[in-house]
Amino acid sequence: MLKKLKKFLHDVTVGEDEDKAFDADDHRLCAAALMVHIISVDGVVDDSERKKLRQVLQSSYDLDEQSTSELIEEAGKRNKEAVDLYGFTSVLKRRLDIDGRRKVVEMMWEMVFADGEVHEFEDNTVWRVTELLGLPASDRLALRRRVATRENIPLDSDTINGDADA
Repeated sequence: MLKKLKKFLHDVTVGEDEDKAFDADDHRLCAAALMVHIISVDGVVDDSERKKLRQVLQSSYDLDEQSTSELIEEAGKRNKEAVDLYGFTSVLKRRLDIDGRRKVVEMMWEMVFADGEVHEFEDNTVWRVTELLGLPASDRLALRRRVATRENIPLDSDTINGDADA
């Protein structure tokens, strides 16, 4: 009954859109919104980050070009409307098993490394999301190393400085 009431209130206030490919409770939308957030948290979104976002979403969720564009557009809207990260992470924690949540953190690291720099706000965001997803710090660090190795990014002292656990 509570779900029906929430849906009714949502439909009345926001409007019902049956044509949406990704609803608010879709884990793909929540993961994409976190990735949009992470590439914009340093104040600059460059072409390499946009390209990497598209690539990661397409390959991770087996999407075509149009679906990927729709997902990115909706994720951007959701990110702008969000007051915190909990709205996204609570859905992910509910919908995904531990390996699925690790995959989200791995995708976030791919976004962080997309422009070749690790900004302290990006690093902090991954840390907070990892905590909210109920994953240990060791997973965050292992996933960071995995992505850095795969992307040929050295984890030198400048890269690691923003990470209190390193």
